Amino acid sequence: MQLLPTVGFCGLQVTRLIIGANPFGGYSHQTAERDQRMRDYYSIERIKETWARAEAAGINTMITNNETPHVLQAVREYLQDGGSLQWIAQVNRRLQTDLPLAIREAVEIGCKAVYFHGGLVDETYRVKDSDALRACCDQVRARGIPVGVAGHDPRTHRWVDSLGLVDFHALCFFNCGSLHDGKGDRFRLSDMDPAAETTRTIRKPCIAYKIMGAGRIDARMALEFAFAKIKPTDVVNVGMFRGDQDDMVEQNAAMVREILNTDCGGSPVGQA
Repeated sequence: MQLLPTVGFCGLQVTRLIIGANPFGGYSHQTAERDQRMRDYYSIERIKETWARAEAAGINTMITNNETPHVLQAVREYLQDGGSLQWIAQVNRRLQTDLPLAIREAVEIGCKAVYFHGGLVDETYRVKDSDALRACCDQVRARGIPVGVAGHDPRTHRWVDSLGLVDFHALCFFNCGSLHDGKGDRFRLSDMDPAAETTRTIRKPCIAYKIMGAGRIDARMALEFAFAKIKPTDVVNVGMFRGDQDDMVEQNAAMVREILNTDCGGSPVGQA
């Protein structure tokens, strides 16, 4: 299968659809029962099979975090066995509390870029600790790979962007995580436009994620909206739970291929 359309992304060539990993670790952002169903379904072997199917469908990049042991083991085995997907690592302190060591481990396993978890970065923004963020970014750059940040609130990204510290941003389409009143999961459609606008105002490349509101929005509707709103140099990250639909990877790739070949609003446009 021919690759999906790609863009230059911090020195990498990345398909505009990246396969994410929340379903692999059981992070449904819906119910505890659904979390467990995802964990039960996604064994290490089934995760690696899903990546192989992503390769065959024309995707060339994956994202996973460093906090779920069986997912991290799947990454090790997949890359050691010659898997071709590029790994962008999302790093936090939940499993490995020493952040410099977590960065080193991800690089040694074989990641091509690192970004910091949205909850971690949101908290850094809340206390305005630019020195801590700078130190984290320096740890990644010292290893010769691009560094980025995630975040659940456009304010986080605008602040980080003003500091000029990172190479890319992973921007959540829903302010569902860290800074809104009440905290916890929250999905409001009114968050989508401000998030999409922020991807356009930030000149650095952006990864849009949770574009489907963790399964709350129709896949085609979400993909069409995202690609019409983000920059032509931006990409989307979509987690895919094959327990709902075995050929979800192939279907999502086909939708993206079709959307990218359609003129939306006068410009080419390229399930979480």
